Amino acid sequence: MNQKAVIFLPDGMADDQLPELGGRTPLEAANTPAMDSIARNGINGTFLTLPEGLPTSSDVANMSVLGFRPELNYPGRGPIEAVSQGIELADDDVAFRCNLVYVSPDGVLRDYSAGHIANDVSRQLMTDLQQEFGGADLTFYPGVSYRNLLVLHGRKFSKAINYFKPDSSQDIPVDELQPSPADDSKEAAYTVEFLKELDRKTAAFLAKHPLNVSGKASGNRIWPWSPGHKPNIRSFSELYSGRTGAVISAVDVIKGIGKCAKMSVIEVPGATGFIDTNYEGKAAAAIEALKTHDLVYVHVEATDECSHIGDLKLKMRAIEDFDSRIVAPVLAALKGQPINFAVLPDHPVPIKLRKHTTTPVPLAVAGPGFAPDGVNSFSETLAPTGKLGFLKGEALVRLLLGLK
Repeated sequence: MNQKAVIFLPDGMADDQLPELGGRTPLEAANTPAMDSIARNGINGTFLTLPEGLPTSSDVANMSVLGFRPELNYPGRGPIEAVSQGIELADDDVAFRCNLVYVSPDGVLRDYSAGHIANDVSRQLMTDLQQEFGGADLTFYPGVSYRNLLVLHGRKFSKAINYFKPDSSQDIPVDELQPSPADDSKEAAYTVEFLKELDRKTAAFLAKHPLNVSGKASGNRIWPWSPGHKPNIRSFSELYSGRTGAVISAVDVIKGIGKCAKMSVIEVPGATGFIDTNYEGKAAAAIEALKTHDLVYVHVEATDECSHIGDLKLKMRAIEDFDSRIVAPVLAALKGQPINFAVLPDHPVPIKLRKHTTTPVPLAVAGPGFAPDGVNSFSETLAPTGKLGFLKGEALVRLLLGLK
């Protein structure tokens, strides 16, 4: 019989020890009995999610957790999210993730999310940008909140662009965050100049947009980043001996990874990618999905967003909501069944830094056959003391599914 498993993934949950929490991390200070039970009843260790030389972004990290080896075939964030949206990329299209951001009057990037702009407002801005600037060279696509797309069309454009990740660049002058060519090709040079001119024109357009003028929106700048061509990621079933996987997430980057790997992508009404997401709906979807899939990947974005905002109280609330409203009900519903469970974040986002770091993340695994290793709670400090050791690549999924 195939071994089944659930991976609980609170995005960006790992953190540093904080003086205001008595030298504990937010995870260690939060009330997390469900995640603690996985650590206490199983084995603990760490996982390398951000290989050296790659962007410190969630697409890289989640590809790593699922064993898709981004160090070998990383396509860029833009193409992954294009797949999620069902956008058919031509071979010479270059897809960028395109944030709506807020830049203050003094020219400083203040908010990577334009105040977590509402979906309807973001959609209107992106629709109007497309109407004004879209054409043979480019297309704007609305996504979820600030998370949108820009696709450049034609061989005159290049993906070889150095860029700055917006959620890692807050409070820095925009003049210090300009794109640059990543190689000596004329296409890369042209693309950079095209993007700079597009930024100038769209900034002037957005400054005069009624939604920004009225104060209903604060999305006054576009921020294209993480470009690439259409992805080629090995399917989950091919990688894992015919086993099947399902993804539950609110955001296009995770759903896009799932679609690229031919996993089932389960849409949950009310899943927002923020603190107000439909936790109960995700838990119910995970329980149902396990009936027909071998592995279910339950991703929550709220912990990451609260970390980038720098709001400690909100981050701890997101951690506790994840524990009590997703992990606890799934564990309760599946109690006594021969199912393996894992919990780990995809990367750290220290609340003081408000950006991703490359430290390996804590990991706990429990289920039939995993004898407790004496670790009593799930935390960044205790996980490395467990018997699981240091994992990377396909090791976690193979362990959970009982594959050699």
